[in-house]
Amino acid sequence: MKKGKVYLIGAGPGDPELLTIKGKRCLEEADVVVGDYLADKRLLRFMNPEAEYIYVGKKAGNHTMKQHDISLLLAEKGKEGKVVARLKGGDPFVFGRGGEEIEVLKEAGVPFEEVPGVTSAIAAPAYAGIPVTHRKIAASFAVITGHEDPTKNESSIHWDKLAGGVDTLIFLMGVSNTAMIASQLIKYGRSKVTPAAFVRWGTRPYQETYTTTLENASEDVKKLGIKPPAVFIVGDVVNLRQDMRWFDNRPLFGKRIIVTRSRSQASRLVDVLNEKGAETIEIPTIAIKEPSDNYKGMDEALEHISTYDWLLFTSQNGVDYFFKRLYDKGMDTRALGHLKIGAIGPATARWLARHGIRADCVPEKYKAENLLAVMKPLLKGNEKILLARAKVARSVLPEGLRDLGCSVDVVEAYQTVSDEENKEKLIETLRNHDADMITFTSSSTVYNLMNQLDGKGELLKGVTLACIGPITADTCRKYNLEPSIISKVFTIDGLVHAIEEGVSQK
Repeated sequence: MKKGKVYLIGAGPGDPELLTIKGKRCLEEADVVVGDYLADKRLLRFMNPEAEYIYVGKKAGNHTMKQHDISLLLAEKGKEGKVVARLKGGDPFVFGRGGEEIEVLKEAGVPFEEVPGVTSAIAAPAYAGIPVTHRKIAASFAVITGHEDPTKNESSIHWDKLAGGVDTLIFLMGVSNTAMIASQLIKYGRSKVTPAAFVRWGTRPYQETYTTTLENASEDVKKLGIKPPAVFIVGDVVNLRQDMRWFDNRPLFGKRIIVTRSRSQASRLVDVLNEKGAETIEIPTIAIKEPSDNYKGMDEALEHISTYDWLLFTSQNGVDYFFKRLYDKGMDTRALGHLKIGAIGPATARWLARHGIRADCVPEKYKAENLLAVMKPLLKGNEKILLARAKVARSVLPEGLRDLGCSVDVVEAYQTVSDEENKEKLIETLRNHDADMITFTSSSTVYNLMNQLDGKGELLKGVTLACIGPITADTCRKYNLEPSIISKVFTIDGLVHAIEEGVSQK
């Protein structure tokens, strides 16, 4: 019988990249994942797809499951022989009640391990530009609960020692008790004008930071509407935020941007936008699939590949699916040795380089017209050309080549189909005004998004539209939508650069 085990994993404060390597491995190996309210849902992508997920989140006034019941659940799953990943926000042993869960596991005879996580007590201030220690300012710090066990008869916090004995004080779960915390610290000698700060949803793209003083903190909670989850920091290090901000002053911080690109392609755009501070909302409107003719056209072309003079690619997808089929047929790049190869732009050329192919012809601009223009001087007019591309595409390139006297075979390398899996999420996001911007990386992303909205653009009112180039922008205009941002360089980096410029100008 398989022996069960429970891993208490610190999921970190919110930024999924702060999960430890060991925490990721335990998630991948788990049969059951038991998740908390503060454990970022993006971490679930590391789960085994066949694993069971149980949500037991607790937040103020809304407990999915009582703590003792959660502990019993872990023990039960462990005794069933399951490997359990208990995913807890921050660190399990920093006010994470990990010790209570281990007590139950120990009593039940279930093996366990604690996998430390990055605690919000340090990470949230850090992401706000506030170091908890600094050689010239703070030599000590303390992490204190702002919400003690209500069943205790008296507080175990030594306010007299904390007020004057520790440089930086970090209170977790203390927003609702700010008045009491401040009064106790002031009562025992902490200066009323001591700098203080609240960091709400620390390390996340919607992080909020409020600076105040110990004297004004409680009033500011009411006036500014500060709500949990938030970390309360008291100490002179708060003044360092002015010079050490790095997270919430990035160019796209606070912007909520919908990415409509296919799920398989979205990662690059999502990563770059996140790096610039944006909160990305992945709502793919398209999916990339194998060709509708089941590779019939591609197979025929590959059988006669020796008869062609040129091979052209107009997208990275075309490259991926062409070479996949080439390899599936038992062939390799030696079959292409006699060909001249053209790519619609540097990004596609770089994709070709992954297969050891250096493109002979690459225009500076990423349009069919430009590829045609740079090829023209290289053609005699009787070449046989193979163009591997999407099922639906503009006819500019093949028609232009035929006008020059070339024989052109267009084969379907892949097809773009509508992805309506997230239709309800799209409509709900727009109705709730939860998006500032939508990115379009091709005409098909526009077509399919508008189809999901039944061709009506009312829900897009007030949302900035960002297009990867003029052709995609023209597709928007067919729906009476005027893009505010149109990149001049038709790549992901070019689009993000245009978004940065557009946001800064606005």
